[in-house]
Amino acid sequence: MRPPRAWAPLWRKGLHWRTWREVDRAAFRLVATRHWPGAEDVLPRLSRSANHGRLWFAVAAGIAASGSPRARRCAARGIASLAVASATVNTLGKRSVRRARPLLEGVPLVRQLRRQPITTSFPSGHSASAAAFATGVALESRRWGAVVAPVAASVAFSRVYTGVHYPSDVLAGAALGFGAAFAVRGVAPTHSQLPPTARPVAEAPALREGKGLVIVTNASSGPSGRTATAPEADDAAQQDAGGDARVPVAEDMAAEDPATAEVQSVLPRAEVVAYGPRDGALRDVLEEAAQRALALGGALGVHGGDGSVNAAATVATRHGLPLAVLPGGTRNHFAYDLGIESADHTARAVTSGEAVAVDLGRFAPVGPDGGPGEGPSGYFVNTFSLGSYPELVRLRERWAPLMGSRAAGVLAAWHVLRTSRPVEAGVAGRQRPLWLMFVGNCTYRGVGLAPVRRHDLADGLLDVRTVRGGRFARTRLLSAAVAGALGRRSRRSSAKLRSLLVTGLPEGTHLAYDGEVAEAPGQLLLDKEREALVVYRPMPG
Repeated sequence: MRPPRAWAPLWRKGLHWRTWREVDRAAFRLVATRHWPGAEDVLPRLSRSANHGRLWFAVAAGIAASGSPRARRCAARGIASLAVASATVNTLGKRSVRRARPLLEGVPLVRQLRRQPITTSFPSGHSASAAAFATGVALESRRWGAVVAPVAASVAFSRVYTGVHYPSDVLAGAALGFGAAFAVRGVAPTHSQLPPTARPVAEAPALREGKGLVIVTNASSGPSGRTATAPEADDAAQQDAGGDARVPVAEDMAAEDPATAEVQSVLPRAEVVAYGPRDGALRDVLEEAAQRALALGGALGVHGGDGSVNAAATVATRHGLPLAVLPGGTRNHFAYDLGIESADHTARAVTSGEAVAVDLGRFAPVGPDGGPGEGPSGYFVNTFSLGSYPELVRLRERWAPLMGSRAAGVLAAWHVLRTSRPVEAGVAGRQRPLWLMFVGNCTYRGVGLAPVRRHDLADGLLDVRTVRGGRFARTRLLSAAVAGALGRRSRRSSAKLRSLLVTGLPEGTHLAYDGEVAEAPGQLLLDKEREALVVYRPMPG
């Protein structure tokens, strides 16, 4: 029989464990006895601020307040990772290894926390939360991760600095937090991991640095900018522009208009028209821009929110032009569903000629004989609605930053149900009272009062959701809003249709489409124009 190795008995006696423990304590004493310039006023406070995750909730709120979808995803993923790490530490880690806290004899009094933790030492919960939050944020955005990482590292180091943890406690906690963030990613993939949406690829010209692209900017905040007209340009430019036509914005004007500056920073050779309230109707400006784009053999662009995109999509479809969408408004649902989150994304697609074809929803009045009727008609790139839904969405989005989406949805539902009345409408040949009628251009994810993103913008379907009136309708709807979903008891119905005829609308009824409001005709037809619009979109890979 082969004799055991010489080190085996030593290992069983714990020689390696004792060695590691001595190294761990030596590192703790080194940190405790060394003077760290400027740390005494910062690290203890930073350590206390991270109690119960308060610091990370504040950081998440700050990140989300920047307003971009990526920032909101970073905040949500960071908090989710923190929650998993914290739950793991408190339920498994602390109970599995009951290690005593370090003795504070060598730690200067000025560093020590006012309230010493009473839980066991291994692993460090603060370090786990810090690592989980920072890793979760970094998995969604490297830039935000680079901002958060130094704060997370400082929190982890502060636990040794203040004498409440050994270095090995901090390392184990950080490893656990790192793993928690990746566990969350396994359940909820990051945006970059999601497969590309299945939309038909379309042909569009590749416009190097934006040459041939005419962009109308309609910024939702800040100075609207002035529109350069031919009298302000030199005589040669005036002759080329054809009299009083608008021409590209000058550099001094770009400096005055943040929207124009943003566009020209990513597409320097594009022609930019800065639209302002005194320039007349936006559609007229877009028509002039489309004529210019046709002459150049290029494309039409728009920088603004969903209302501006709707107007630009209508003009681009009529002239057969590709559309470049640069998100720049308060609401950019169409751009985000398309996969465009910044002007850089659009610029990359424009310069490489990458584009897709998308559907447009359409509404039109119908006469008594079934032919064309009198009244407003148009396209919608996102949603069409009747009844109280437009007001509910407006209030929910207005209040959500103050109290969160769920609470804002409940209060908005209560306000609408308290102040509104159902709309009488004929749907599927039957006249009935409707509290809400939502029609989405393509299928939306989510249920209830707040359907959200779309995976496919060319599925050929209308997402129709209605909530009927009736006895105790207000109570049922409010209960559904609190629960976060609308079920059969709330008299909700939904369908995926290619067309829908709505009849019997009383005079004075209003309709809403992509943020625009108009008086509805007595009856109207909702349908789809399949793959009607070619829009630039960067392809993955």
